[in-house]
Amino acid sequence: MMGIGFPELMIILVIIMIIFGAGKLPEIGSAFGNSIRNFKKSMKEAEENAEELPEVTDTEATDEAKEVTEGDNDTPETAENPTTSATEPENK
Repeated sequence: MMGIGFPELMIILVIIMIIFGAGKLPEIGSAFGNSIRNFKKSMKEAEENAEELPEVTDTEATDEAKEVTEGDNDTPETAENPTTSATEPENK
């Protein structure tokens, strides 16, 4: 893969000067520099936030899944065996 060398940068600079003019060149350079600076700052903050997150292991996840499935056995008996149907008349 080829990198961008000095001749390529000069060609890009000439094209930018033709399109935007020499007067706008400092503004464009400043805006580009600010964009790069903000991008680097955001990446650094994202890395710091990622380091603060707790690491979840597979065993922790499976333990929590076991607790959830064990909790399913606590269903009340009335919910499992309804005594009457809403469509059938009640016989007393």
